[in-house]
Amino acid sequence: MDGSFWLIAFLLVVLAGVIWKLKQIGGRHGKADWGGPFLNNLDGLMRVFCVRFHRMKHEPLPVPQAGGAIVAANHLSGLDPILLSAASRRPLRFVIATEQYKRPVLRWFYDLIGCIPVDRTGSPDRAFYSARRALAEGEIVVLFPQGSIRMPGAARKPLKRGVIALAAMARVPIIPVRISGVAGAGRIVSALFIRSRARIHAGAPLEVSDSRDKRTLLAIEEFITRGVYQDYREYFDADGKLRNRARNRG
Repeated sequence: MDGSFWLIAFLLVVLAGVIWKLKQIGGRHGKADWGGPFLNNLDGLMRVFCVRFHRMKHEPLPVPQAGGAIVAANHLSGLDPILLSAASRRPLRFVIATEQYKRPVLRWFYDLIGCIPVDRTGSPDRAFYSARRALAEGEIVVLFPQGSIRMPGAARKPLKRGVIALAAMARVPIIPVRISGVAGAGRIVSALFIRSRARIHAGAPLEVSDSRDKRTLLAIEEFITRGVYQDYREYFDADGKLRNRARNRG
């Protein structure tokens, strides 16, 4: 047998050892039950990644022990879904933009964890009713009511009212969540690899009176944007305008 055989054999043994070790770590730290060992182990690895690499500190999301609820969070980067999942004791289903959902390398994973694609340029009705069905089945659905990644201090736009309409129709509470301390703010994939001091702040669940409940929508907006600007002062000039280098982060 030549040297290449032994090299391949050695690499396979090392790979098996790494997989075994990752499985052990994932199984030890996983908290949410995703319904299968692969996702449950991945859940544990994700939590370790967020705490060790991104130095995440968080208040556990006050999701109900059972039954549906909506998590409404600000949106800083592509890291946000991982941080939110790591802060929850239950699996989360994310409503994501169709252009992100259709990424060929990631679509299989989005399907695996039950993401709900929404067409932001066309009709969002299909996503709305898929989310409503998930809530009726007792799941936790995450919405980013700012509509897209929004740098703190950027031109203010009203939150999407769909979060209120969905909560009213499904008769579930809304849990406002503020994400801060993400060093890769404004980025999507690369945000995962830029070390942060991430923080997750969760508010008390809010009950919605009806689909026109403006007071609750304003309460969500106030909570998810409160203090986030202070984490990103370096991206703004003396007049509070977003610097060009912050606008162009990819």
